[in-house]
Amino acid sequence: MNSGLLLEHRSAVHTRVTGCYSPFHHDRNHTMTTTVGVIGLGNMGGGMAATLARHDFPVFGFDLSQAARDKAAAAGVTPVSSLAELLDTIDIVILSLPKAEHVEQLCLGKEGTQEENQDTTRLLTLGKPGLIVIDTTTSTPETSRKVAAALATRGIDFIDAPVSGGPKGAASGSMSMVIGAEEEVLARAMPVLEAMSGSRVHVGGCGAGNVAKIANNMLAACHLISTAEAVSMAARAGVSPEKLLEGVNAGSGRSGASQVMFPSWVINKAYDSGFTMGLMRKDVGLASDLTAALGLALPLSSTVAKLWDESSATLDDSEDFCAIVQRTDPTLFGHGE
Repeated sequence: MNSGLLLEHRSAVHTRVTGCYSPFHHDRNHTMTTTVGVIGLGNMGGGMAATLARHDFPVFGFDLSQAARDKAAAAGVTPVSSLAELLDTIDIVILSLPKAEHVEQLCLGKEGTQEENQDTTRLLTLGKPGLIVIDTTTSTPETSRKVAAALATRGIDFIDAPVSGGPKGAASGSMSMVIGAEEEVLARAMPVLEAMSGSRVHVGGCGAGNVAKIANNMLAACHLISTAEAVSMAARAGVSPEKLLEGVNAGSGRSGASQVMFPSWVINKAYDSGFTMGLMRKDVGLASDLTAALGLALPLSSTVAKLWDESSATLDDSEDFCAIVQRTDPTLFGHGE
């Protein structure tokens, strides 16, 4: 599982890569010759695997959960019971994991393990030269670059491609990606990326994808709270939330929060986006850590980060991330219980 925010009201920006040979192609029957593996078959990874299988890729899936493997199998994915079995058969592997530390452990092994032949549970040992790793986890640029450098010693390429779109986007293939990769590697992976996403933006080299995703999620965290404040103010002044949003979305104040999150999950009090408070708190923390590492003073971002951190007093990690608006106006945005 990873973090993915559903922002459907955007124009698709597709990466254009030219002059690079891609060994992955359609045959005359339009069957993809690239074999894909997916590690992490949760809400996001399971949807990605099913989408690729629906596009006629041979897809193998690995997850520690038997229930997740069974669900993937029902969607046309071939489940495997070990990392070794998965990596023995694939050309590209997609990672969909909760956090950066899970990516590092999977790829490089537990801390202190140095000899590559001593740890047969890590991708560095088991992956074959020519393998491409596509990490869709919202991770850190430092982790992406560290993992990429280590894998490169084995002839394995790495792409950081964190996604937005939530479980719905993963299942429908409409996700958006911000991608950090070398152009030649990206060109080789493009048929797979195109099949599993609706838009792709190549923002730079390795690690740049996660920088862009962290920035995106920090904005989303801000917009949810600022939109809640605007809606609350207008409601007290006699303008209904629905009409206020209609006006905002026709003007310069619109955002993913006003266009998608409020209409889909807040105004109707559904709070069922599939993205949790815990995941958003994690992403806001990543933004705070990056800001501190860069030595920046960003007062608005700092205030928003504090509000998300303090929300743990009343909102459990398992609650929908849109529930943060209830901290602004419990009466207007609460469940009414």
